[in-house]
Amino acid sequence: MASSPPQRLWTSELIASDAIGRIMEFWGFKRNMGRVWTVLYLAERPLSAHDLRERLQLSAGAVSMTLKELSAWGTVRKVWIQGARRDHFTAEGDLWKMVSRVFRQRELVEVQEVVASLERALEALDREPLDADAPDSARRARAQRERLLQLLELSRLGHRLLHGLVSEARVDARALARVLLGREG
Repeated sequence: MASSPPQRLWTSELIASDAIGRIMEFWGFKRNMGRVWTVLYLAERPLSAHDLRERLQLSAGAVSMTLKELSAWGTVRKVWIQGARRDHFTAEGDLWKMVSRVFRQRELVEVQEVVASLERALEALDREPLDADAPDSARRARAQRERLLQLLELSRLGHRLLHGLVSEARVDARALARVLLGREG
């Protein structure tokens, strides 16, 4: 069976894969993860690692590692194609499912850790001995408490927003507006 000539990426695929690659890199992922996922997402059929290597001009190792990472995140999956010797891959098509999984596994965890750390900082502040000989130590403690509470409130709000987003696919932004606009209740 004669192999078909390698397909080049169309300009639209180059532009889209580079854009998604850049945003993925901004979010702390590898740029090629966004590029590979986008090419798979835009493809009319599942592609092999060989297809991806030729289209994106990447090494076999880079494609293999990227597919493994994307599979671990649940953003690509291996599919069986009758008569094909090579593994083929397809992109997760449910964009919300993909994004919410990342929010749940990364951002939500990070925000929970910030909340816990700020709560520990407040507890540590409560245990901090005030120096009777330093008149500004009580003022310093009050200022720190106020600012730590503001950070904690914002972090808890972020947690609620992310939790609402990943669990219900909706967010009540009124609390965010109150914090950003500095308004009470």
